[in-house]
Amino acid sequence: MGEVTKHVLNNGLTVLLKEVHSAPLVSWWVLYRVGSRNERTGTTGISHWVEHMMFKGTDKFPAGALDKAVDRAGGSWNAQTFFDYTAYYETFPADKVDLGLEIEADRMINARFDPEEVESERTVIISERQGAENSPSFWLGEEMQASAFRVHGYHHEIIGDMHDLETMTRDDLYGHYKQHYMPNNAIAVAVGAFDSAEMLEKIRALYEPIPAGKLPEVFNRPEPIQNGERRVRVERPGGSAFVDIAYKAPPASDPDWFKLTILNSILCGPSGLGGGGVDNKTSRMYKALVETELAAAIDGGLAQTIDPFLYSITATVRNGRTCEEVEIAIQREIDRVLAGDITEAELARAKKQSRALFAYSTEQVTRQAFWLAFSENFGGYQWFENYMQSLEAVTLDDVNEAARQYLKPQSRIIGCFIPTGKDEISFQEVDDE
Repeated sequence: MGEVTKHVLNNGLTVLLKEVHSAPLVSWWVLYRVGSRNERTGTTGISHWVEHMMFKGTDKFPAGALDKAVDRAGGSWNAQTFFDYTAYYETFPADKVDLGLEIEADRMINARFDPEEVESERTVIISERQGAENSPSFWLGEEMQASAFRVHGYHHEIIGDMHDLETMTRDDLYGHYKQHYMPNNAIAVAVGAFDSAEMLEKIRALYEPIPAGKLPEVFNRPEPIQNGERRVRVERPGGSAFVDIAYKAPPASDPDWFKLTILNSILCGPSGLGGGGVDNKTSRMYKALVETELAAAIDGGLAQTIDPFLYSITATVRNGRTCEEVEIAIQREIDRVLAGDITEAELARAKKQSRALFAYSTEQVTRQAFWLAFSENFGGYQWFENYMQSLEAVTLDDVNEAARQYLKPQSRIIGCFIPTGKDEISFQEVDDE
């Protein structure tokens, strides 16, 4: 597996290349440094909506033509919007990757934003929001974020507020695109079976003719310090009650982020890059809440964000039990940790599980390319390259220190979802294109 090389084109486009010859595939990502954290009231959800519009065609590649072209080439393509970025990718057989390079170069500057397509997509995105609203956890999560972040742009959901989705205009969307989509506000990554020198020349030929723009002054307001516990209670139709306890957490660029990640592995089960592959039945919270039949499920985690976000513990309350009982049980486990009773054996198991999860979630070139782009966005691709070393370096003293620093009652938000009746509508997961 090759080393990462970093290049900056004459127009400011950052390019990362990593040769991986284990399979004849190449994944190509272009990530723009704008996400929902940069959205003002009135245009919440605009980053996600613009992402959708990027699939609606250019003069060179009319709407619908690319789906067929990508399929014929045996490739896949998609996009995603997060708090801190909007990203697009294509993964192709190695000899077909030129199409992916052409797609992203073209729509970096030539997306149409046809008014009829804007209105059609408004209906799609409103339906996405309504689909998410079928889930009790969506309502509780939205209220938790709004309570945790009263000033910072993390206060709203990535999909946006319904009023803004109903009122934003084509000019709003196109203006966002022209303001943020430019080579000097983007990170491009290729991972796979290629020669780096040849790949760089292809990228230069396609992307250097695109002129740099004036870098946008992104909207971002720091969140004031929280000075006391906040509580949220949501009462809506649903089948189960939920408890969510969230603590203010550091950004991913802070070494404390890795300490909290290990702490979460001990408390709630392994968490990492992408999730999946390792269960949490050895965790403290599972034994204390699920095995005792207080909760039907429990999970915890913290996102990798540019600015401080949240470390959350979420439990599904078992029928016949109450939010109050589950909250007390969770706090009992937090108190044990704060008393300093984590063992070296638990620390070693957390690291072992993290290694397995890391291997599981980063084996594909598509995931490797994503994480290189993602981490370059908040401080440097080395964050991903050194991920396991950073976790391995965490000591027992580090974990205890992180617990004392971050698991403070005055910096937490406690939420409870109370079902008011049987949930007659099923949850539909929100997907992008």
